[in-house]
Amino acid sequence: MKNGSMLRVENLTKVFNTGFIKGFEIRAVDDVSFTINKGEIVSLIGESGSGKTTIGKLILHLLTPTSGRILFKNRDISKLKGADLKAYYQDVQGVFQDPFSSVNPLHRVDHVFDIIFENLLKDVDEKEKNVLVEDALRNVKLNPKNILGKYPHQLSGGQLQRVLLARALILRPQLLIADEIVSMLDASVRIGVLNLLGEFRDKYGMSVLFITHDLSLGYYISDKAIIMYRGRIVEMGDIKKVFHNPLHPYTQMLLQSVPDLNVKWEFKKRIEPEKEEKGIYAISGCRYVFRCPRKVEICQKDRPELLEVEKNHWVACHMYKR
Repeated sequence: MKNGSMLRVENLTKVFNTGFIKGFEIRAVDDVSFTINKGEIVSLIGESGSGKTTIGKLILHLLTPTSGRILFKNRDISKLKGADLKAYYQDVQGVFQDPFSSVNPLHRVDHVFDIIFENLLKDVDEKEKNVLVEDALRNVKLNPKNILGKYPHQLSGGQLQRVLLARALILRPQLLIADEIVSMLDASVRIGVLNLLGEFRDKYGMSVLFITHDLSLGYYISDKAIIMYRGRIVEMGDIKKVFHNPLHPYTQMLLQSVPDLNVKWEFKKRIEPEKEEKGIYAISGCRYVFRCPRKVEICQKDRPELLEVEKNHWVACHMYKR
């Protein structure tokens, strides 16, 4: 634990209902618990549909949990209103995947900073505001003279993403929710953006929840990894333990799927994408059971609990049941 727990997610569940007459439930997040400590970068890793973005939105108070709690510095965020909620947003900020969808194309990029000052920093005068904005842009390796006064379409994706990062960091948040923030950026600028997160963690003690589907990026930046599948945590722990000693069959599959740059790919035959099994959210056992090469009868009947199989390394799999 680094300087104590900052955020605690306890038995968090979010259920979405789909359809009208013959609708069904999607348990996008299902009984998820984890902590983020001060100054810790935690990667939330999984395929599309794993529930990782939903968790980010729940922490940012953009969605309401079906059940469970999110505690920020021991306060249940669902109970925050008015001034308390505004203070929460000064401490917890988010940056999302598509920078162009996060800005109004009719406004100059200066507008993203205006919103912050209008809603959260009302007491800052114009001179101080200009200083803060320019310092924030320099902190993300941008020249204010080349950025301010421009429209979003006049900037590259990497520049605009760093503008949004500067907007979030201008508040010096204690926790940043970074949801796929480099997935739409050129490979040449991805590491630069990730290094900025590390620099702010080291400089200000900021914690980061780094949401990604890319294992290599998660490994590069994080202290801890949380691997999710269909709304549930299947493995989590110290980043080196999870990556160098993967225990869950799903984690092992993910790591085996990372391309080896020393091997040239050769086309052999068409592989049909696996069809999603009906009722996967309703089964009482492990959701990975339909894809797991090691499944046994109990896997479909009983849900495996997260067990600490070694210090700071947990896995939800019946193979490791004591």
